[in-house]
Amino acid sequence: MPLLRRGFTQLAALALLGGAKAWAAERAPVQSLQLQRNDWVPNNPRLPVLIYPQAIALQGSDPAALFERTFASHGWPPQWRYGVFNYHHYHTEGHEVLGVASGQAQLMLGGPNGHVVKVCAGDVLLLPAGTGHCNLGSSDDFLVVGAYPPGQHADICREAPTAAQQARIDTLPFPDLDPVQGSCTPGPCPSEVSSPNGLKRNS
Repeated sequence: MPLLRRGFTQLAALALLGGAKAWAAERAPVQSLQLQRNDWVPNNPRLPVLIYPQAIALQGSDPAALFERTFASHGWPPQWRYGVFNYHHYHTEGHEVLGVASGQAQLMLGGPNGHVVKVCAGDVLLLPAGTGHCNLGSSDDFLVVGAYPPGQHADICREAPTAAQQARIDTLPFPDLDPVQGSCTPGPCPSEVSSPNGLKRNS
């Protein structure tokens, strides 16, 4: 059964606790970023962005396949291999998980004058519907695997959402499993969430 806000909040807390999984690298703690509306970019004030530094131990000649295998096994079917567009945009019809298979990039989350995040091979970002994102610059070998819950996809929105689009952002369900770690062992919610490495406010 899909997860709504309460279920996602529990899932996010479990993801922050970590846990050993196939293909998991020596990971830093999962990081959380709460974004409010930013001018025309709605973001998702209810659901946080999750950042998994070095989530996948890359190996072999096709590292993208490791992300595809991991995401698919946790109920997030992969849909594409590409990069991240170099303009601000968001999605209303899909929660998006991005796995960096190779290279590095500097991304802005939250819309214009938003938060800058540096990502590199092995990192994963989970962007709830409505989250603005833009590629500020990347290496030539920057490659990302994109995946979404079943029945969801990435519509490209570059202006303020309509009432119908906002309603869709607010009610779009999550699947039961974390796309990186799958089912986690329940435990106490961490008292403090770490700040993402390389994260800063752009002025």
